[in-house]
Amino acid sequence: MPRFDNPRRNACGAVALHPPKEPIIDTQKLPLRPGEAAPAFELPAANAEGVVSLASLRGRPFLIGFFRGLHCPFCRRQVTQLGAVQAALRAKGIETVAVINTPVVRAQLYFRHRPTPVTLLSDPDCRTHRDFGVPRADFLPEGSSGPPQWPYKTTMEQFMAARINPTGELAEPAQPLECNTVLNARQGFEMTPADEDIVARHPTQLVGHFLVDAEGIVNWVQIEAPDSPNGLSTFPTSAEILAAADKLVH
Repeated sequence: MPRFDNPRRNACGAVALHPPKEPIIDTQKLPLRPGEAAPAFELPAANAEGVVSLASLRGRPFLIGFFRGLHCPFCRRQVTQLGAVQAALRAKGIETVAVINTPVVRAQLYFRHRPTPVTLLSDPDCRTHRDFGVPRADFLPEGSSGPPQWPYKTTMEQFMAARINPTGELAEPAQPLECNTVLNARQGFEMTPADEDIVARHPTQLVGHFLVDAEGIVNWVQIEAPDSPNGLSTFPTSAEILAAADKLVH
């Protein structure tokens, strides 16, 4: 479901956002917490045959990351980082899974030329993102007198005032949408109609990482930008992921 009225996009995936005219109906689930059971899911694999489900993973601990679409340069980079840490996690008996908010055919095409050992799953509707409680930013309507509560009830002013540079690639921190434009152009990323559709439908989806034990119980959670949009695109490092994995297996 679109979160904004008439979003406009440029060729590098930036979106011109407009607050909704109607009041927000709060239907978001809070993120799962350690000790809670992971919800059942079944998604098509983008770099393997068939589907992957919670049932098929049961009996093995796994790290699962939920990402925006391919238009997000920071998400693409984080998937690469997960690929780099995958061997160390597997040595601890932990599988690594990444759920990408993109159609499976688009994911297959993109990752065919950028192979990764991470199990890639496709969820163009963000259903599993929602089931795990990974938030999206919802904007208060224009003229609303309600107090902002990031990310569930934010304002356009709060979002546009954010400045980020999580990987240090930019000369100085920039507005998140500008970061996407600059880095996509720098990396030669070209939007496809499938990417444009995802941006239009899920422009403010956040990212979440969950470590789940062999019985399907959440052990560790990291949600992007929990306090303000200034934390957007700051994801757990390899060291943080491995430290959480050590606590799970010991």
